[in-house]
Amino acid sequence: MSPTNLLFTFSFIIFTIGFTFRHTHLLSALLCLEGMMLSVFLLMTTWSLNSNISSFILPLTVLTLSACEAGIGLALLVASARTHNTANLKNLNLLQC
Repeated sequence: MSPTNLLFTFSFIIFTIGFTFRHTHLLSALLCLEGMMLSVFLLMTTWSLNSNISSFILPLTVLTLSACEAGIGLALLVASARTHNTANLKNLNLLQC
């Protein structure tokens, strides 16, 4: 395993640990998810460069889904801040209308 692949794998693990243990605020959870998706994108890109595959469809698809996830997450952040006046995940109860 090359050092760059090892670096991206460790960054994915660090962002996963951050998402698991430090998800008190919605924005910090979204940033951890974005970091995870970015490390997956970079890992897939370096894998396709190292394996001499000329197709970059899969990394670009992951990047597109990551951008969609970011847009939906920010829309949820704005909606929860407007309706509940907070973005803390412990204060949000989605079952309560």
